[in-house]
Amino acid sequence: MEMRINPSLLSADFANLQSEIEGIPSADGLHVDVMDNHFVPNLTLGLPVVEAVRKVTPKLLDIHLMINDPDRWAPAYAEAGAESVTFHVEAATAPVKLARDLRSAGAKAAMALRPATPIEPYADLLGELDMVLIMTVEPGFGGQKFLDLCLPKIRRTAELIKKTGGTIALEVDGGVSAETIERCAEAGANTFVAGSAVFGADDPDAMIYSLRSQAESAG
Repeated sequence: MEMRINPSLLSADFANLQSEIEGIPSADGLHVDVMDNHFVPNLTLGLPVVEAVRKVTPKLLDIHLMINDPDRWAPAYAEAGAESVTFHVEAATAPVKLARDLRSAGAKAAMALRPATPIEPYADLLGELDMVLIMTVEPGFGGQKFLDLCLPKIRRTAELIKKTGGTIALEVDGGVSAETIERCAEAGANTFVAGSAVFGADDPDAMIYSLRSQAESAG
């Protein structure tokens, strides 16, 4: 599976969001962090902003729901035109049903795990998913330091995915940068969320090229 870079809009300039998006034409997708100030201690973009972003870009929208009750709210993001919707398994009541609802609504279904949440109890769910997202920081805020202790879980997740025989993407989110992306790729990740590393660079689009090249060499 090819290496993909999905910059996180959480690190973009919200006052100039359209121009920020237009400034990263090389991005494989746009990662949109939705936080509700309940599941995580922060409040960010919601459905109206996602609908607005959908109108100004054809790029894949990679929605990451860090919210309570995703069973209720997640399908609306698929209906708004997001190609991929990620829910946290810690917050979902019926993850299999939710994954099927997302697929029925036309989106890829993805499951996220916090750093301390093991993948093994959810191995049987992999066949219902298009992507697994491993958080390498505690969800809630951008710009955090990468947690190396998550690398073994990335490796174990990659092995479980391989056993399914499917084409499930393995995404890493949190502290991804030029200093950490190679370790993630070596562990088996193929999709990378980079926020401050991209939008904090002098040339954000060139940084995407550089990060992808590093991942391809390491993976």
